[in-house]
Amino acid sequence: MPLQWAFSAPLKLKERIGTLDAGRIAHMDPAELDRVFREKPALHRFPVSMAERVQALSQLVEENYGGDAARLWQEAGTGDELRRRIASLPGFGPMKITTLGSVLAKRFGVEAAQELVPDHPTLGDVDSPQALDEYQARKRAYKASLRSSCS
Repeated sequence: MPLQWAFSAPLKLKERIGTLDAGRIAHMDPAELDRVFREKPALHRFPVSMAERVQALSQLVEENYGGDAARLWQEAGTGDELRRRIASLPGFGPMKITTLGSVLAKRFGVEAAQELVPDHPTLGDVDSPQALDEYQARKRAYKASLRSSCS
């Protein structure tokens, strides 16, 4: 799935249900949320499992952060605490932790996220269509260098 499509899914979800409110999504009928994700064009390559993950994420945000996802990073005192908070999110492994941390640090100036930024290009470096093209080219080159060093 192209990056641009993946990042447009929240807007499409909002257009379909009228909100991105964590409490509303957390309490939706799972079958209805599945239908919303499957509606053509589907919001994800695996719409049912992504609907489940989005609902689980919304429930976590509702329960742990009073429905305000920004509290996840605003209230993190250290990079380690922020890493633990992000890792607790459904579907967030090491790559997504690095990606979100980099975006928070580079695009939003979140101090606790600074230590999550790796020394290779990330989505946090993307601020324009040209920067996206450059990021994708650098990412391909980085992955190629990793493959060649393993051979």
